[in-house]
Amino acid sequence: MVGGVADDALERCEQALGYQFQRRELLQTCLTHASIANHRLASNERLEFLGDSILGLIVCELLFRQFPGETEGELTRIKSIVVSRSTCAKISEKLGLPGCMLLGKGLSLTEIIPPSVSAAVFESLVAGVYLDGGFEAARDLVSRLVQPEVDLAVGFDHGRNYKSLLQQHTQKYQGATPAYRLLEEKGPDHSKCFKIAAQVGDQLYPPAWGTNKKEAEQRAAQNALYQIEGRLPPHPSE
Repeated sequence: MVGGVADDALERCEQALGYQFQRRELLQTCLTHASIANHRLASNERLEFLGDSILGLIVCELLFRQFPGETEGELTRIKSIVVSRSTCAKISEKLGLPGCMLLGKGLSLTEIIPPSVSAAVFESLVAGVYLDGGFEAARDLVSRLVQPEVDLAVGFDHGRNYKSLLQQHTQKYQGATPAYRLLEEKGPDHSKCFKIAAQVGDQLYPPAWGTNKKEAEQRAAQNALYQIEGRLPPHPSE
């Protein structure tokens, strides 16, 4: 590795997480992007791999305990939003984690860090806390940081007609009516899922999955509204 993450950046990261590392070299690795590491094993890529699974496990347990009356399908819907790349990037950027990273010149000179890098450092740090302080420390970290996203995800699709809101917006500002394109469907006939994107003129917005076309269209409309507002779309497209 060339150099290392500055001490003040390490401290900012710990303050943002609300966790102090016992192994500073582990925190260094969590914050080191592959673009500046001497070799890939010295970057945070392996930690990202581990953190992704730890994050998924903790979120699954949190949802299982918090919503005893919800079906497997609804729990899966909420989880897919909470652990998505867009949500991880959102949490990471809110905490200022990308600004603590050690990046190669190609990334460090740009004003905007790609969301994929922001998401990856969050997952790396989840793994880092797990390795440094154990599962309880990781559970505490993840639970604190994702609970607001869980609350948002639970509120999605409840009481708001996003198709109507999108149509009102586009007719007012663009003089156009949204159309909805079916991009993909999968699963057996009795349990299909549909991937649909909202389109306004030539602009195709981020698609969303749903257990029926009506649900997928509502989520696609919400994704479109969020992108129009400059926010990360809440529903994953994969």
